[in-house]
Amino acid sequence: MDLKRSSLFLFGFVVLFVTIEANIADFDEYWLKRSEEAKQAANQSYQTDTSNVISHFNENVHSAMDGNNSTRRALGKYTGPCLATNPIDQCWRCQRNWARNRKRLADCGLGFGRHATGGKAGRIYKVTDSSDNDLVNPKPGTLRHAVIQPEPLWIIFTKSMFIRLSEELMITSNKTIDGRGVQVHIAYGAGLTMQFVNNVIIHNVRIHDIKAGSGGLIRDSVNHFGYRSKSDGDGISIFGSTNIWIDHVSMSNCQDGLIDAVQASTAITISNCHFTHHNEAMLFGASDSSSEDAIMQITVAFNHFGQGIIQRLPRVRWGFVHIVNNDYTHWLMYAIGGSQHPTILSQGNRFIAPPNAFAKEITKRDYAPESTWKNWVWKSQGDLMMNGAFFVQSGDPNHKFVSGADMISPKPGEFANKLTRFAGALNCILRKPC
Repeated sequence: MDLKRSSLFLFGFVVLFVTIEANIADFDEYWLKRSEEAKQAANQSYQTDTSNVISHFNENVHSAMDGNNSTRRALGKYTGPCLATNPIDQCWRCQRNWARNRKRLADCGLGFGRHATGGKAGRIYKVTDSSDNDLVNPKPGTLRHAVIQPEPLWIIFTKSMFIRLSEELMITSNKTIDGRGVQVHIAYGAGLTMQFVNNVIIHNVRIHDIKAGSGGLIRDSVNHFGYRSKSDGDGISIFGSTNIWIDHVSMSNCQDGLIDAVQASTAITISNCHFTHHNEAMLFGASDSSSEDAIMQITVAFNHFGQGIIQRLPRVRWGFVHIVNNDYTHWLMYAIGGSQHPTILSQGNRFIAPPNAFAKEITKRDYAPESTWKNWVWKSQGDLMMNGAFFVQSGDPNHKFVSGADMISPKPGEFANKLTRFAGALNCILRKPC
């Protein structure tokens, strides 16, 4: 085989591999262009010095917690005055005019996904219709019609609704899906997909009982539609995408994962979410052979991992994940796992181990002997271990994630249940603090 034919064969193999992973049955020039644009966005968003991101996050947590030492999680649904217990929520939640100033939310992000502004630069788009009947020519007023528009949009809902997606929802760049003021359930159908896109916020919706789609012709932008193969059944799939913020989302019972981030996705924050009743919750990194995921940087903060959660909270390959001030009140197998030498910093989380004596270990390392994984940098700082929970650390004991005299540590694990008190979708009422 000559050099030219060999190169064409290699290119075809790479495209085929990406196509299979991406559920794209026809990887045409449109998708090739989008994948190249996504790669450039990821490289621009990658932080070579993670200490700046971590310090910025920690300073905000410290400031938010000053003067308030309560650590008691409310029993049942809280109905009292507005309380914002972490810095993301304090940025917007207790303002009576939040509905007239929805886009303020875009200024409130923290962590690696803090530069996501979603549809801040665009107009408000109102979803009035919960149907999802036409995948090639979506009806105006539907969520599917909103997310494929080429311009930035801040998408809201005029009423509470259940949306059963016929096939995966293909979200384009510069979009915010904002469910505040009503109750929006995306359920009993396919899930949300961000593929080769940049700058998306998903906020205050409930995603549950998601099923795998059968595929078919689906419009993924105003100017393009194509054939999709069967989707996996993820609640939210992030594929080759950058600057993503998922906040105050309640998720449970999806056929595959709750949230997957793969194929060199980076600059992601997952915050204030409530995860329940699911087996393999979050997968960060496609496979042990996907070295492109080394660019992945994700913040997981202020989330509550609750009843019926089993494992992958998250499971990580290759990249760097900052897991900070989350409340792990349930898991059945393990909490944090990984393979292929990911870097994991766990700070100020509360881990309550299950009764099972064989599931007390928080960490799980796959496909590597101890002689190999002992060099992976997995650190626990200020975590609260309860009911026999323990975190097996590894890597250079002198490894420093942050530096500088003014570095402020996050709040310790004793504060995790307070910081996550309002995790999940909020019941916001118009003209009242949320």
